[in-house]
Amino acid sequence: MPKRALFVGRFQPFHYGHLHAIEAILKEADELLIVVGSAQMSHEPDNPFTAGERLEMIIYALDAAGIDRDLYMLIPIPDAPAHRVWVSQVESQAPRFDIVYTNQPLTRRLLVEAGYEVKGIKLHERDRYEASEIRHRILKNEDWRDLVPPEVYEFIKAIGGEDRIQDLAKSDTVNSRR
Repeated sequence: MPKRALFVGRFQPFHYGHLHAIEAILKEADELLIVVGSAQMSHEPDNPFTAGERLEMIIYALDAAGIDRDLYMLIPIPDAPAHRVWVSQVESQAPRFDIVYTNQPLTRRLLVEAGYEVKGIKLHERDRYEASEIRHRILKNEDWRDLVPPEVYEFIKAIGGEDRIQDLAKSDTVNSRR
């Protein structure tokens, strides 16, 4: 039976660090389940993109990187109402998996307690490739093009993602003063 791995992220947005992790995992696993976490979240400062938009970003980037679609599955999964039931939710909505790759402490703890083998991911230039840094640069009108694959950059531009991130950061008190 092939070794099937699970990789969880919010991908807000998908960046080169995510791509590097996926490529590294696929060197060790035959198949990869990419869980798009917090799937119910969008239009918030820390979660500006919808699950559907994140799925598109990932597909465009992985296609451009030459990663065969037969090697991975994308699975959007919403947050659970309680941490302890999150693993059951993943198990009920994803195909079976043998190993999990994550550096997120809570995700690691929950999956270890559920009996899964969990491996860390060697982070690729973490201080540079981080979704919060990308969102921060967009807010400050700074260049962020080199942090994401070109396909992701063009997609975010096409959907008005920069304007969305900037609008979501605005305060409603600015226009209410008279």
